[in-house]
Amino acid sequence: MFKLSIGKRYLLSLLSGLLFTLAFPFTGSITPLVFVAWVPLLLVEKALIDDKKKAIHVFIHAYLVFILFNIGTTWWIWNADVGGAIMAFIFNSLLMALTFLIYHLIKKRLPEKIGVWSLLAVWICFEYLHYNWELSHPWLTMGNFFSISPKFIQWYEFTGVLGGTLWVLLVNILVFLLLKNWNEKQKRNATLIGLIAGVTVPIIVSVVIYFQLADNSVHHKNYEVVIVQPNIDPYKEKFNAQYTPKMQMAKFISLAKEKITNKTKLVIGPETAVQGGLDEDTPMSNDAIRLLNSDLLGPNSPFDLLIGASTYRLFSKKNSSASQPIPNSGTFYESYNTSLFLQYNTKPQFIHKSKLVLGVEKIPFSSAFPFLEEYAIQNGGTSGSLGIENHAKIFNMRKQKVAPIICYESIYGDFLTQQTRLGAKLFIIITNDGWWGDTPGYKQHYSFAQLRAIENRRYVIQAANTGTSGVINTKGEVLSSTPYSQTAVMNVSVPLLDEMTYYAKHGDYIGIFAIILFGIMIGYNIFNLLFKKAK
Repeated sequence: MFKLSIGKRYLLSLLSGLLFTLAFPFTGSITPLVFVAWVPLLLVEKALIDDKKKAIHVFIHAYLVFILFNIGTTWWIWNADVGGAIMAFIFNSLLMALTFLIYHLIKKRLPEKIGVWSLLAVWICFEYLHYNWELSHPWLTMGNFFSISPKFIQWYEFTGVLGGTLWVLLVNILVFLLLKNWNEKQKRNATLIGLIAGVTVPIIVSVVIYFQLADNSVHHKNYEVVIVQPNIDPYKEKFNAQYTPKMQMAKFISLAKEKITNKTKLVIGPETAVQGGLDEDTPMSNDAIRLLNSDLLGPNSPFDLLIGASTYRLFSKKNSSASQPIPNSGTFYESYNTSLFLQYNTKPQFIHKSKLVLGVEKIPFSSAFPFLEEYAIQNGGTSGSLGIENHAKIFNMRKQKVAPIICYESIYGDFLTQQTRLGAKLFIIITNDGWWGDTPGYKQHYSFAQLRAIENRRYVIQAANTGTSGVINTKGEVLSSTPYSQTAVMNVSVPLLDEMTYYAKHGDYIGIFAIILFGIMIGYNIFNLLFKKAK
């Protein structure tokens, strides 16, 4: 029997939330703490079972842990929208606490020796689903903790970020079992050996892979890119009538010209750099597009342009749940957060953002409940749900295939593997991280791009309005980065690569296995309940 007073239970829950926060990138960055962050909560859950407490007590303690975790690591959302931040804290914590409660209920009905291990399947199942449903917000995925320690997770090229989640849970369970079995020498020694192996083997494997990886830039033709960070304040300037879209574009062009050479192949601008609402059916009527053609791209230009834009299309009938009626016109419009590819005097190619930010770009379940669109957060530009691409797409730039990734999309590892399978040789993230201010938010975002580089063994270029622009190599190492709130322009050369990692080929297969195991456990629980009733 394992007993804890109510005071000790709450202290352990507070400790668990604190450990998660201190371990997360840029809210502590003490990464090793994640290997014990679950342990206090597991001890509390064990004590509640032994004390025959109802499941609601498990939920309350879990909710305390996860609300601290959410607020402690993503408090900076508050800077963009107070209401949106509160909703994110409350509901993401609720989902996490409910997942832990499900684990508790399943574990109670499994044989004691395997019960605690069910956390692996239950939690990974939750994280996988959290990437793939209407309320998707996977910022706090356990595997993301290692984004600032790329040397130790080179094996992500086989597992993706869910492999990191598996590692975190495995080590935490072994630490918990070590404490639980401390007075039983044989079990203690066996668990200790397993724990040491569980921590060290993945690190050793990763370090070996790290030092065996060749320098890709030596063996592949370099691709010269100019990255522009215009540093336009999203609150005071970007949507200010006195700072017109044409003026903003003039600044972008002036910066780009500082670094363009006769070897430049691509110029990159950040998310929504083309402002004012670009009609995709008549793009050449847009002032910014005309300015780009006349002042940057020329008839004999050897380079292309990839830049973010706010765009829209008109439809004679409702095209999707994102379509909005134009009053008294019989037509509909649909707005997009777009990456556009432009060559001189040619019609731009458009790829719309697919993974949208909850509350700002997407209102969950609005297809079934259209009235929810009224609660959209206005964060500059349009509000309400945006239109999306139904599947991943890439640009073909003079026979070079490049993956455009808009802001939030970069945390979706499996989405980027789809772009890799389409032939993308380079990842380009365009973003506007100025909404959050000089906080951990933009730093976390850039560090997650390091994971995408490892998973696919692709170079990653990020062009931010402000925040961090720079280059990450295939080992997940940051080769260059810009300071926050600074106007900057960079000329970089990167290799275009076409090797396919195991993860790039197969995506989040670990999540699929977790769902299967979860289904088996549910089936086992149902069978036991029916069998007991039959008796």
